[in-house]
Amino acid sequence: MKVVVCGGGIAGLALARRLGSSGAEVTVVEKASGPRTGGYMMDFFGPGYDAAEAMGLLAPIRQRGYHVDELAYCDESGRRRAGLSYAQFSRAVGGRVVSLMRPDLERVLREHLPASVAVRFASTVTAVDNRADGVTVALTDGTTLTADLLVGCDGIHSTVRALVFGPEHRFLRHLGYHTAAFSFDDAAAHAELDGRFCMTDTPHRAMGFYGLHGGRVAVFAVHRTDDPGRPADVRDALRREYGSLGWIAPAALAACPPTPQVYYDQVAQAEVPSWSRGRVALVGDAAHAVSLLAGQGASLAVAGAYVLAEELARRDSVETALAAYERALRPVVVDRQETARRSARWFVPATRGGLRLRRAGLALAGLPLADRLVAAAVVGRPTRLVTGSRAGGAGPG
Repeated sequence: MKVVVCGGGIAGLALARRLGSSGAEVTVVEKASGPRTGGYMMDFFGPGYDAAEAMGLLAPIRQRGYHVDELAYCDESGRRRAGLSYAQFSRAVGGRVVSLMRPDLERVLREHLPASVAVRFASTVTAVDNRADGVTVALTDGTTLTADLLVGCDGIHSTVRALVFGPEHRFLRHLGYHTAAFSFDDAAAHAELDGRFCMTDTPHRAMGFYGLHGGRVAVFAVHRTDDPGRPADVRDALRREYGSLGWIAPAALAACPPTPQVYYDQVAQAEVPSWSRGRVALVGDAAHAVSLLAGQGASLAVAGAYVLAEELARRDSVETALAAYERALRPVVVDRQETARRSARWFVPATRGGLRLRRAGLALAGLPLADRLVAAAVVGRPTRLVTGSRAGGAGPG
């Protein structure tokens, strides 16, 4: 089988890894000129963790992990006001979690690609001829590729989805936030964070800080807005939006790099009625972005890639495999998206009263035997998605 994967991020690399290991001939096209180095810290757990284990990648992923003691909410002077122990979160998911930077997960996946996988940077899809017996893809470098299947793994603003399924506005649900991420050098701030992921305990907008290897400090920012549009000058917009915050925020904003070096986007979910059309399919955020409110985008991308590859290897036809992949994964995605929308008001409370309610909720979560509450609020319903797939009957469990 020949497969073209559009997108060299987590979903695309995971799919290429699994398909290549099953004997498929895979070409990954990625519009960036090389591996991306920017990104943010994430907690990798759930079905993606199971899939990484099934693919033999858990050891190198854990080697790139960071030790985090807690998520701490801090006031304008850096004093802790509330928090959640990572040990408790780890217990809630059975210890099956690792915190790592998004580019590090991509690097592990890329370094473990089979020889049958070709990765072409600085190239992406411009046109698709979607036929009953296969697909022909035109690329920005002037070449064409013919394959049995094209898979769009190109993120929430997917080019493949726009070309084959329709314009972006039909599928994105803006959740009322913008987010940004970058990093800077500050030894004093790095030492003050001391193994914690610290968020400002502020209404309407918040900044988070955590230490990286080499003394760098990573910054995560999120604020409420009804406008999904991206500002032309991201650095200027961040300084205006977060300029009133204290503690580490002034130093972070002063060191904020120019717009091209800052990750910035709306917080949104992708809701696509069907994840395949003919010989074109969608995986990861292109199909079902759950948003950073759910915290499981990377996990579902890896799990979805794994399930699709398993179904393609098992089924008699591409069409049957695509239907089975969606049937297995969609209930899990719907649950995660609903969990994210329910918890949205606690992510960045709109008022001081909302902050007090969040502190009270975190205090209750810290009580003995509260792990099930933490798991329900953060993780969602348990699933046998990957284990079911390996047994020959993928399902939500």
